[in-house]
Amino acid sequence: MSDKKTHFGYEQVAEAEKAHKVAEVFHSVAGRYDVMNDLMSLGLHRLWKRFTALQAAVRPGARVLDIAGGTGDIARLLARDAGPTGEVWLTDINGSMLAVGRDRLLDEGLMLPAAQCDAERLPFPEGYFDLVTVAFGLRNMTHKEAALKEMCRVLKPGGKLMVLEFSKVWKPLAPLYDAYSFGLLPRLGELVAKDSASYKYLAESIRMHPDQETLKAMLYEAGFGRADYYNLTAGVVALHVGHKL
Repeated sequence: MSDKKTHFGYEQVAEAEKAHKVAEVFHSVAGRYDVMNDLMSLGLHRLWKRFTALQAAVRPGARVLDIAGGTGDIARLLARDAGPTGEVWLTDINGSMLAVGRDRLLDEGLMLPAAQCDAERLPFPEGYFDLVTVAFGLRNMTHKEAALKEMCRVLKPGGKLMVLEFSKVWKPLAPLYDAYSFGLLPRLGELVAKDSASYKYLAESIRMHPDQETLKAMLYEAGFGRADYYNLTAGVVALHVGHKL
């Protein structure tokens, strides 16, 4: 077994351990994930996801893959645009999160195909999808470069990848953002989800994620012919768009 290290928040762990440790975090928070998202972002995560759906401009009949889809927010929005002739897959590596998302969609009358799978080894054929999305999931992946290459592989020529993720905040806001992330956020996690450690990890994982320009460069390295990004809420979040030529 490789002894190569990677980061789990600010902690250094063996690469083989990271996926297991991330899984523990999301098994722990799955049941209160949506409530915590609303509290943590003051509801802004819903606007960020709607902006992503608008930029996706999914057409009826499109094939869409939502990676790390969790509780199904993005899949729900895109399924309505793709319509009854479309094909929108909800996927996640974490069974607890996937179960919550699948059940929520079923409760709303949306019967979407769902699969538990690893973004670094996608079980889909080359050139199958018109759109791939990943919202707040890329930063938790052990080998981001491998995952991005897989996302490019399963896209059709002319298809696009949309990565919605926490990013590097506007510098004057950084002290206030840090105080919130490392002070208030773990306390909210303890109060609402009975788990402060998982939300401490989530705050740390944001700081370890590539900044806007670095992730843009990674999209080119993964095989995308064109890449750009939108800064949202002063860079708290960025939406990167990679086009497969």
